Amino acid sequence: MSEQQTIKVLKICILIGICLLLLGHYLISYTNITQSMGIAGMILSAACVALGLIFSLPTKMYLTFLLVTRENRRNHPSDKQEK
Repeated sequence: MSEQQTIKVLKICILIGICLLLLGHYLISYTNITQSMGIAGMILSAACVALGLIFSLPTKMYLTFLLVTRENRRNHPSDKQEK
């Protein structure tokens, strides 16, 4: 997989993670799911938040690492070309 494709997939994972986080927050804060479904509603809301964190946080760190590495390669060509 090329670097561009990897970056695109990571950005999609971040978007999915943020959407799951927002869904979990919405379920907990603005709906009566915890009162109507009881403990199952709490578990569902917590699972959305947990999956959102799993999708978003590690991919952000890896994407940042990829982008910094790519920027360093652009700004500092290899030593062979400079000599």
